[in-house]
Amino acid sequence: MLVYPLDGTWRTSSVTDGDRGLLIGLDIDDAQWTTIEVPGHWASMAVPPTRHGPLLHRRAFSLAPPEVGTRRWIEFDGVFYQADVWLDGAYLGDPEGYFAPHAFDVTALSRLGTDHVLAVEVTCPPTSDGPRRAITGVYQDPHGPALAEPGGIWRSVRIVDTGPVRLDAVRVLCRDADAERAHVLVHARLDSDTGRVVIARTHIDGELVAEHRIALASGANEASWTVDISQPPLWWPRDLGDPQLVDVLVTVEVDGTESDRTLRRTGLRQVRWDDWVCSVNGERIFIKGANLMPISDLPGLVSDERAGALIDTATECGLDALRVHGHIANPAVYQAADAAGLMLMQDFPLRGIHSRHVRSTAVRQARAMVDLLGHHPSIVSWWAHDEPGRRPSDGSDEVNEVDLPRRVRAVLTRAGRFARQQAPTWNRSVLDPSIRRAVEQADTTRRCVAHSGVLPHLPLFEGTDSHLYLGWSDGPIDDLPRESARFPRLFRFVSEFGAPAAPRRGQGADALRGGRWPDADWDAVMESTGIDRRHFDDHVPPARYQHLDEWSSATEAHQADVARRWIEHLRRIAYNPTGGFCLRALNDPSPTSTWGAVDDEGTPRPLAEALRDVCAPVIVVLDRLPASVAPGSRLTIAVHVASDLRSALSTATVTVQVNGPDFESSHHYVGTIDADSCTRVGTVEIAVPERWGHIDIVATLTAGEHRSVFTDRTAIDVPLN
Repeated sequence: MLVYPLDGTWRTSSVTDGDRGLLIGLDIDDAQWTTIEVPGHWASMAVPPTRHGPLLHRRAFSLAPPEVGTRRWIEFDGVFYQADVWLDGAYLGDPEGYFAPHAFDVTALSRLGTDHVLAVEVTCPPTSDGPRRAITGVYQDPHGPALAEPGGIWRSVRIVDTGPVRLDAVRVLCRDADAERAHVLVHARLDSDTGRVVIARTHIDGELVAEHRIALASGANEASWTVDISQPPLWWPRDLGDPQLVDVLVTVEVDGTESDRTLRRTGLRQVRWDDWVCSVNGERIFIKGANLMPISDLPGLVSDERAGALIDTATECGLDALRVHGHIANPAVYQAADAAGLMLMQDFPLRGIHSRHVRSTAVRQARAMVDLLGHHPSIVSWWAHDEPGRRPSDGSDEVNEVDLPRRVRAVLTRAGRFARQQAPTWNRSVLDPSIRRAVEQADTTRRCVAHSGVLPHLPLFEGTDSHLYLGWSDGPIDDLPRESARFPRLFRFVSEFGAPAAPRRGQGADALRGGRWPDADWDAVMESTGIDRRHFDDHVPPARYQHLDEWSSATEAHQADVARRWIEHLRRIAYNPTGGFCLRALNDPSPTSTWGAVDDEGTPRPLAEALRDVCAPVIVVLDRLPASVAPGSRLTIAVHVASDLRSALSTATVTVQVNGPDFESSHHYVGTIDADSCTRVGTVEIAVPERWGHIDIVATLTAGEHRSVFTDRTAIDVPLN
């Protein structure tokens, strides 16, 4: 099988309707054209020739004609976002969708000579403030932070020779698995030059396990079969076992000769969801996750090493899952997650309000997503549409009365959001179910969530996962226990929460430093980062700090504290009702985004250390103290231990030390901590003295190799006479 790569240096030029026909042929002298690297993006060029395109890419090459009985194809792994393709001036097609691979049969054209020119006109249309037409997810999000325009041929291009039948797509899915047996579903799309009978063989780790005789018509054919595997090596999430992988090789044979082959590296496991509680191979797991944002705003520039390092960061932070938020990630992300046993929840790149014209395109691309990624065992669920309504990127809604108190503003925000989601919309009621249906038809082994961040609404008041921003735009973090008790349905799975920090670099940081602190150019900061200053004023007011660096450090401390308190509380209510969580962002795609535990250069924020502490397998959790307490009052503090371990801890010790003005007390607890649960240890009673000062509480858990420390402080609010 011939594989001829076309990556490297191409020629490029801007193009118009009038001169397009003059620029795609064989006899064009393009020696003076600008060069561009493929894979790549035109935004990465020293002087980008365009912002949105169209931009014509040309590559001349010489290749002998295909042998008799073989067929030749040009394959594109990814073009951002739309393209028109010509070979030697002959039009091949118009691929659309930045992540989906595309292939064109060029057998007849290749037999006409040895010198050829491939011309690809690429356009990446801008996204306006209205309904979106391009399915680019968090890329080009008009309500998100400013990102570079990602237009270009961002993944590899090659020429491939096959036999008369090509495996155009192969989908490998594990239907069920246990220690005794596993069943693998194989779906193949076979492109045949004429009607014929072929033999499809399936090999697992080099061993032939299935052979099927298939009759094909000319053109594209769909075929499916099931493979039965005894004593399978199981893939487990990293906290439950060894993530073993197997190689599934599918070959198609024509008249005794292999025509094409496809290899998929997969894992054998069974995923089930009970409401919002996930189980893998029958083992329930409380999901501790974060949203994986694009590793770069230009995905073609991401190396395999950088993608693998981010998966390592997630595991070092104690996370066992990532939600690939609003995009299809680089292939290295999925390979690293498979090998590390890190579970993934995969978004279809649909975000915000979309035009009615995208329905058929979205359904087609949704099936392509399953074809591309379905074999990865790390993927445990699909998500069709993220926030199918308009909402700013910092989680807030548009409340124009800026002078209102923050609690009033938070109440109006929630009420307005709830009211808007009661009426049916085309996106929620038509588009999202269509995508979910397409995904679930293509993949019967996983569930697909129709939309994310949708509150309970008429007629069933079911809702989905929640995007909640207590500690930022939805009110103070102290409200968290009360809100979860009042609205338990909203806390079944919280897939976004957290707070941003001040920008370290980029346009936002320049706008802050360019002004007279703290009266900087906040409009420029908000435009570049998507962050509303009012929320900073609510939680970390800039006016309290004399220097920018002091305030920036305070915002990062607040960010870490909000995440810590959220995760402590969600682990405390694990399975009752919470099935898991995803922090707003593990990483930042650019300097203009500041929600991540690591920034766009991979440098950790204090948030990363907080995650390591509160996502440890066993932690001690106490009721949080109020910001201040009245003299002479009494506090009752509940003590819990949350454990993700598969077995009970029989010799756990918890020590609680309370210190205040002129008093101190110590409490000691010894006992058993139940497996995979949150165990109530006891309560601590505190009599608040009638004098000025602080009360500090420190709880320490020791259980074998596991150790956890919890600290909190409150002020005694003595009135001034």
